Amino acid sequence: MANLIITISRSYGSGGRVIGRMLSEQMNIPYYDRNLIYLASGRTGIDLKYFAQYDEDMKRKLLEDLIPSEKNKYVSKDEIFRRQAEIIRDVADEGDCVIVGRCADYVLKNTAHKVLRVFIYANETDCVESIMKKLSVSRTEAAKTVSQINRHRSDYYRYHTDNDWLRADNYDLCINTSHYTPEQAVSAIGQYARIFREL
Repeated sequence: MANLIITISRSYGSGGRVIGRMLSEQMNIPYYDRNLIYLASGRTGIDLKYFAQYDEDMKRKLLEDLIPSEKNKYVSKDEIFRRQAEIIRDVADEGDCVIVGRCADYVLKNTAHKVLRVFIYANETDCVESIMKKLSVSRTEAAKTVSQINRHRSDYYRYHTDNDWLRADNYDLCINTSHYTPEQAVSAIGQYARIFREL
């Protein structure tokens, strides 16, 4: 039976992770984000630090084809992604859920599940102000961090999917949180999900 899987891609500072958690609580379904790397490490035997090292961070990995591992000699970045993708498919097979990031929309595109692909973004000024508050840093430092992390996410997505992270046609629903509260965004996704399930 097809499960409803809501994948959330998000620009840094837009509140996508918070919205994902709230959505999973409202719908009473599991939430997966960074905990996927713990599952992947536990099931594969590959040391957690190598999953964490590569976790949506292409800055170093574009220069390093291989990640040294005491347990596994060398683990390629492609192998890390492949193992993580297996876990994503496994949790999707287990039931309805929300998955944030990690190219889950791409990983699940050829499965039998109903995959609702959501992109959460916000105006740059709002993202910078959000990060200023969250990290207690200056506007200059926050702007630099937002730019770097979005570039890393874009590089990660392009490397593994050969597609543009920001292309609207990659997604079923795009929400600008500069215009909506997290609660309103959750409500909008939930309403759309009910319709999407029946399509």
